[in-house]
Amino acid sequence: MNVKKNVLEWGRRTYVMGVLNLTPDSFSGDGILRDRNPIKYALEKAEQFFEDGTDILDIGAESSRPGSKPISAAVELERLLPILKALKQQNVRGIISIDTYKAEVARQCLENGADWINDIWGLKKDANLASVISQYDAPVILMHNLSKTSAVESNKRLGASYQGADYSNFMEVIINDLLKSVSLALRAGISEENIILDPGIGFGKTVEQNLALINRLDEIKALGYPILIGPSRKSFLGRILDLPVEERLEGTAASIAVGIARGADIVRVHDVKYMARIVKVTDALTRQS
Repeated sequence: MNVKKNVLEWGRRTYVMGVLNLTPDSFSGDGILRDRNPIKYALEKAEQFFEDGTDILDIGAESSRPGSKPISAAVELERLLPILKALKQQNVRGIISIDTYKAEVARQCLENGADWINDIWGLKKDANLASVISQYDAPVILMHNLSKTSAVESNKRLGASYQGADYSNFMEVIINDLLKSVSLALRAGISEENIILDPGIGFGKTVEQNLALINRLDEIKALGYPILIGPSRKSFLGRILDLPVEERLEGTAASIAVGIARGADIVRVHDVKYMARIVKVTDALTRQS
């Protein structure tokens, strides 16, 4: 997979994706729009992320936290484009990924220098998204997601979480659903080498199902595509540790280490500095050959 000057060699090492939230209501409490000067803050945070070991910057302007309300493409672009343009003007290093499921948002961001699209709905929310991605020959992350906005559990201390969906056969359903997303991508002309799969940790899955998903990641890896996982600060860790979102560093680290051992190629994280160190050590242990 070639992305401008960035060449990712799958299997050689694990790549780190840092999360840049351009939202006022991020579940992890790190929404950049809370700052008085969001563009300046975003540039500084992005630069720090890359210094700390980020390979890919994932920028999202619509919250996917349990209980969040959708926003229009116009509002999403109003948040995204000024910061995307500022990042490109600063010639920021690394890959820029846009976390969106809307075709028009993807089109304008790819037109303004974004490299990847990260779709939490696996091309199933907007029928035009796949063709836009194909047109720009961009890589896409296809996530499994059966979460429902109406199926949310609230906990004052631990925060909200999506209720688990009804699975007849847990791994079989996830694999088949991911393959449907792959089929949508291929039919639209997206090349196989531009497809990355995300099993959707935390989206429509119980604590036990999230644990099983990480432990059985090798079954998804067998499909032949690079795998991204995003357990960072998720509610299932809060339930296990009985800790609020800001105290889930160690739980995130453990999940990432096991995920890499089971075949993850990219880890999507909030705490880049510490997780990049976890990745390096885990790679040294698991990729010795």
